[in-house]
Amino acid sequence: MSNRPNAAGIFRTSIAEHLEVVRQLEAQQPVLEAIARAMTATLRAGGKILWCGNGGSAGDSQHLAAELVGRFRRERRGMASVALTTDSSALTSIANDYGYEAVFSRQVEALGVKGDLLVGISTSGNSRNVVAALETARSQGLATVALTGAGGGRMAKLADHLFAVASKETARIQEAHILAGHMLCDWIEQDCLCGVERESAEVVDIAAAAQAERT
Repeated sequence: MSNRPNAAGIFRTSIAEHLEVVRQLEAQQPVLEAIARAMTATLRAGGKILWCGNGGSAGDSQHLAAELVGRFRRERRGMASVALTTDSSALTSIANDYGYEAVFSRQVEALGVKGDLLVGISTSGNSRNVVAALETARSQGLATVALTGAGGGRMAKLADHLFAVASKETARIQEAHILAGHMLCDWIEQDCLCGVERESAEVVDIAAAAQAERT
């Protein structure tokens, strides 16, 4: 008997599962729109977006924070977005002194202010340190968003906005999370540029009115 992987099965099954999960995202457009509007409102008001998660979700946190600080598809100003997964000194000292469950909540306590928004990412919805971060965020007046798998787990009750992928397969959930994250970045960038255009138009109108008064 061959020990080789069943290539056809691996590829076909993965692609079929991926497409099924992605198709289900269409029904969640209202949720994603609400999240996008909350994120845009946060940034417009001078707040920042914080992200946290473990493992692959930590990678997603860093990826999506970077899309906003840098750019996604368009040239525009940088946006205030911070992944709480990147400061090794903070992570290790907090874990050593308070336990791993506090690695994100302690940072939210230190960095989060009312008007900010926290995104917690967990495929199970039950990651204790992400749950703790959402609890701290709510207590400090931050808006909360949860990206999870089916059901939402414990995070469902802590999120102002819940995006729960209809799957229990970690890989498929993570694929849906990054697709949703990219759509959110696209929305935010377009909204930002529309805002710049509106502000520019207002400046032109003010200048024109001033010129009219002088003549």
